[in-house]
Amino acid sequence: MERKDHNKPTLSTPLIQVSEENRLDNGNDKNYRNSFKRKEILEEVKRQLWLAGPMISVSLLQFCLQIISLMFVGHLGELSLSGASMATSFCSVTGCSLLMGMASALETLSGQSYGAKQYHMLGIHTQRAMFVLLIVSLPLAVIWANTEPILIAVGQDVAIAAEAGRYARVMIPSLFAYGLLQCLVKFLQTQNIVFPMVVSSGVATLLHVLLCWALVLKSGLGSRGSALALSISYWINVIFLALYIKFSSSCAKTWTGFSREAFQNILTFLRLAIPSAVMVCLEMWSFEMIVLLSGLLPNPELETSVLSITLNTAATVWMIPFGLSCAVSTRVSNELGAGRPEAARLAVCVVMA
Repeated sequence: MERKDHNKPTLSTPLIQVSEENRLDNGNDKNYRNSFKRKEILEEVKRQLWLAGPMISVSLLQFCLQIISLMFVGHLGELSLSGASMATSFCSVTGCSLLMGMASALETLSGQSYGAKQYHMLGIHTQRAMFVLLIVSLPLAVIWANTEPILIAVGQDVAIAAEAGRYARVMIPSLFAYGLLQCLVKFLQTQNIVFPMVVSSGVATLLHVLLCWALVLKSGLGSRGSALALSISYWINVIFLALYIKFSSSCAKTWTGFSREAFQNILTFLRLAIPSAVMVCLEMWSFEMIVLLSGLLPNPELETSVLSITLNTAATVWMIPFGLSCAVSTRVSNELGAGRPEAARLAVCVVMA
């Protein structure tokens, strides 16, 4: 009979093994297990606010790229706005949600590695995720290239589908940038390095306004200029973060250069990435599908445009709990990696309160 290796990490056991000494220490401290001191709670609140505030800002700034693009397209007329809105929702359902979900596996892998002081593993996990997400982006790009016939096949208005198809094709470069951006954000987030991301996202957003003004209103590209500006802005953000990671002393221990080890244990990454993607996709699809369904209403140009503006405005509020979730996932994974499960429980209790 095959002998089971209890030391091997699985989905039902910690990825970073906790030492027996830490288990005994945590098990003997009954007071710590049953209650948390006021000082510990306040310290945890400070840690989470220090993380959550910048992460909320990063999420809002990155989401503003999409809103700004649609705002400029809105000056071109109902058809252009409805087509861009339809394309944005279609691309979110068929691409961005999947990449965001898969990249969130790094919160567990990199977060626990950082807590366990296995700093070099953060770079390896990130490189592995970047490789996988780039591969996944290839078939997604094919789907985006065929947006028009897909939308027509599901009953969307022909004129809106044609406009959405043109918009989505120009957005294809942003697909690859988006996957890389999510990996770099998780790489820095799990190390509690958040303020450089705020600066990078802020600069990219300011440049995006100028790009949209030039490409949408001045160049004659119309709605395609908005999609092109979105692609450029995502790549600008990726380049800024990549340069920071490369040259900053804060990442010297965690980014040691590209490694062949990144091409190993891809299945282990997928075992976490796929369930994470399913959770994110189901949540985002329920939101974005409303815009796609609005295209089936009697006056699709008006209905899609109005509903898109409403939902995008409402979605900004969603960035607050999203930033909080990023903060608590980082705290929990760091503490579990360090072999402090009770501190991880405290982090969950604080954010739920």
